[in-house]
Amino acid sequence: MTQTLQQDNTPLVLIVDDYQDAREMYAEYLEFSGFRVIEARNGAEALEKAREQHPAIILMDLSLPVMDGWEATRRLKEDVSTRGIPVVALSGHAMDGHSREAQDAGCDAYVTKPCLPDALVKEVQRVLTAVRRTPAE
Repeated sequence: MTQTLQQDNTPLVLIVDDYQDAREMYAEYLEFSGFRVIEARNGAEALEKAREQHPAIILMDLSLPVMDGWEATRRLKEDVSTRGIPVVALSGHAMDGHSREAQDAGCDAYVTKPCLPDALVKEVQRVLTAVRRTPAE
């Protein structure tokens, strides 16, 4: 378990989205659903926060300024200190090829935006449950 999780046993979610309203909406709903939340506005900020706070899961918009979500996810998965953090891609692109590309970049799941907040919470719970069931490498 990470230090962040040991503090109060509540999973920490990193929401990465350049659109403030989206971050706030998802953060509010996740907090209401029992998660702790931190936010990042771009891929570079996401890398920094993931390394510093080691969240239980990252919700990563793919279209971001400074560093896009594709590159940020690749870097997270290449870094031994963050590669075990599941990444859920959030994208407004519903094309089938995008979900495969997200998986190739290292994303563990893919959610098309806009999505209902309770659907996102269910996906976060599903991914976290799957991670707990998977033996450590």
